[in-house]
Amino acid sequence: MGKLKQILTDWRVILLILFLLMSVWTIQPRLSSSGVLIQNVAKNSTAEINGVEVGSIITEVNGQSVAGLGAFEDILAGLTDGNVATITTNEGSFKVVSENGSIGITPRVVPTSNLRKGLDLIGGARVVLKPEGEITQEQLDDATDIIAKRLNVYGLSDVAITQASGISGEKYIIIELAGATREDVQNLVGTQGKFEAKIGGETVFVGGKDIKSVCRSTDCAGVDLRTCGPNQEDVYGCRFSFRVDVSQESAQKHADITSKLDTIREGDNVYLSEKLDLFLDDAEFDSLFISSDLQGKVATSFVIQGPGSGPTKDAAINSALDNMKRFQTLLITGSLPVKLNIEKIDIVSPTLGEQFFSSALLALLAAITAVGCVIFLRYRKLKIALPIFITGASEIIIILGFAALIRWNLDLAALAGILAAVGTGVDHQIIITDEVLRGESATGNWNEKLKQAFFIIMAAYFTTVVAMGPLLVMGAGMLKGFAITTITGVSVGVFITRPAFAKIIEVLLKD
Repeated sequence: MGKLKQILTDWRVILLILFLLMSVWTIQPRLSSSGVLIQNVAKNSTAEINGVEVGSIITEVNGQSVAGLGAFEDILAGLTDGNVATITTNEGSFKVVSENGSIGITPRVVPTSNLRKGLDLIGGARVVLKPEGEITQEQLDDATDIIAKRLNVYGLSDVAITQASGISGEKYIIIELAGATREDVQNLVGTQGKFEAKIGGETVFVGGKDIKSVCRSTDCAGVDLRTCGPNQEDVYGCRFSFRVDVSQESAQKHADITSKLDTIREGDNVYLSEKLDLFLDDAEFDSLFISSDLQGKVATSFVIQGPGSGPTKDAAINSALDNMKRFQTLLITGSLPVKLNIEKIDIVSPTLGEQFFSSALLALLAAITAVGCVIFLRYRKLKIALPIFITGASEIIIILGFAALIRWNLDLAALAGILAAVGTGVDHQIIITDEVLRGESATGNWNEKLKQAFFIIMAAYFTTVVAMGPLLVMGAGMLKGFAITTITGVSVGVFITRPAFAKIIEVLLKD
């Protein structure tokens, strides 16, 4: 009991315990993960209007308990368009309206802790983009900002965007999107997104700078079901439409151009002689008639229309809604300053990601257990092997706590970095143990032996940090994650767990 008191009252052990408690508090492990987490709330939806917030957890819908994501989707499937549903969250109860099979909420599984899993562990897409031609750092920053805004407006909130440089100085943008598909990536970041509206070859307005607002609510945006129907090849088609408000300069430009046009008659309707042609990345995707009532008028509002198609009516409606959402996003965010080419796309399925995570955890636990067994066989003393095992586990908890604090995404490389840091820690603890054991039999005192051990440890520490430096500064994605967790791990070991372990082993081995 006297040795235990001596250990627990030492400032180095107290510091270790404090860091452990803070790490557990930061990670906040949860035993129960019922309900669904609100990942995104659609703009102008009834959910947003009524105050539903991102990050809330839905526990009930219309009085029905939500056990998980599957149960939530089953409940939504039973709602029809126009139904008013009551959702109960940890923030309160809210009324939402079902529209096109959605209530304006993007759900995800409630995490069991504050740890953020990276792409490798939850599934999604990793994209490497390379600018076409020469590009300045300012242009690269602008492109990064526009991509981030574009993905956020589209509803993809779990996104990590980094910049990287190649050995020859070439620049890259690396994007990791949890839960995204290849189509999402190609539509949102694989195009420059230059949107133009022209009349007779003259530009009236462009996306981004000339757009004041884009309607995304159901009263001025959606799919008119009367436009849906099969064509001669039994492929269904539908048309979407939404209103945009443009700047006064664009409205005046519209008046100047249309005032010079003639009128033509199509059945009972009278139109201007030129159409409003809509272009995306210099390719025309639709052409709309202009009513003769708008001739020469300073019109600040326009209706943008476009098609959608599919093998069934429902598929055509969903296609039209997806296209509308993409065009709305491009109009809001504007075009990229340069064209970006997709160099590489890696897609990881959620199922495969979960398997990776389980395998990585098993490998980590197996490695720690194996090391503990080898150490016990080496020293034949539980009072040596157990402290090494405990301090190794403490390092892992503190590293994970730091990752949760800075909201770093843990991927396979980061877990490898943790394993490397713990392995380095075991090496250092063995050095300390051997020096202490020599101190028992040699004439030198304990402090001298520990000083020799820590000299070796600090030399190894600085070597590791210097080696990881280039990966931290120049690396991106997985390389940066490996560097961060490795540096964090060895720093935690050298400044927190090693001093505590040295004191523990000194007290336990002293007679």
